[in-house]
Order: sequence, then structure tokens, then C-alpha cells
Amino acid sequence: MDILLSEVETRVLGSLVEKDLTTPEYYPLSLNALVNACNQKSNRDPFMNLDEDAVRDALRTLDKKGLAGAADNMVSRVTKYEHRLQEAYNFTRHEIAILAELLLRGPQTPGELRSRADRMHKFDDLGIVQSTLQRLMKREPPLVKVLAKQPGTKEARYAHLLSGDVETWAPEPATAAPRSATSTDDERIARLENQVAELEIEIADLKQQFSAFRKQFE
Repeated sequence: MDILLSEVETRVLGSLVEKDLTTPEYYPLSLNALVNACNQKSNRDPFMNLDEDAVRDALRTLDKKGLAGAADNMVSRVTKYEHRLQEAYNFTRHEIAILAELLLRGPQTPGELRSRADRMHKFDDLGIVQSTLQRLMKREPPLVKVLAKQPGTKEARYAHLLSGDVETWAPEPATAAPRSATSTDDERIARLENQVAELEIEIADLKQQFSAFRKQFE
């Protein structure tokens, strides 16, 4: 399957997969909830500010590519959306978590992937991450590739290929103050940011459902 995704399609698809794995009780997502998921400030790189039209257009093209679309929903009157990566590629849980992380944050080292994708599926050790990356690289066509090491870096990064080939990658210039917080503090902040984002999605979904319910009596 040879599929080329745009930047917005990549974000929409990655967000759907992430919410499926991290908050299944709120999945599938309404359009409003999906827009909020795409525009999260945590666990996203780069940050985006997409509107409903952009996300709706991406859903339309992803549907044509067999990767996402409207979910069968007999409970809510609000249309909800789901990804179809599993049907398209028959991924393992490890594979779909790694690919989702690459879709959401771009090229990363195996260590970064283990730390960040662990919220979607447990990775007991780095070897599982590396073997998962190898399986994705051996797909036909390949879904992941290893990038050449950047000057001054110790580890190579891996990139997904759903948006086409990736030749090089360079990190954004550092603008933050010298690192003084521990990694534990960073992880705690990331968890709190993610929890806030999940609450925003839940509230947006409830608002949309209430609006649909109210229209029945107008």
C-alpha cells in the first residue's frame, strides 16, 4: 500500500490513534474533540492551530485512502470518527503505538520513542522498541527508516514514511533556559498537560452532544 499523507492528514491520523490507545472511553472522537486533539500543546511537534474545515478535509481524504472515517454510532446523534490503520496494515499494539508517536512528533530516537509511546502501550525495554522499528522498516513498502546521525548527536533517529521519504532532520534551535528540572519533573508536567488536554476533549465532546440534543427540541 503506497500512501502519501499531508501534514494535516498526518496529525489527524496520529491523534485518532493516540486517543484510541490512551482514552478508549472517549473514542471514537467527534469533530470538535478531534480538532482539540490535533491542536494539543503536549505530545505534539510541531504545534498546530487547525480549524474544523481543515480537519474535516483531512478526514475526507483519509477516508478515500482507507485510513480513517466516520464510525458506526448507534448511541450518539453526533458523528464520530475513527482510524482504520489496523484494517489497512494489521499492526501489533507495539507497532501502532510507535507509528502514532512518529506521526505526532516526527523523527525520534529509540529512547525517546520508548518514553513517549509508553503511554499508549507498555514497552518493557529498549530492545522491544528496536525490534518494533525493524519490523516497520521491513514492511513492503517500508513504513519507517533510520536517519543519518546529526553532528553532535549520539543516537540516530527514526522517521515514518507515510508522508514520503525523509532525507534529513534537524532539531529546532534551543530557546529554553538551561535544563535544571529532573526528568521526573518533566514527565510529571507532561502527564499533567496530557490530562488537561484529555479533559478539554471530553468537555468539547459533551458540548457538541448537548448541542445536538437541544436541536431536537427546537
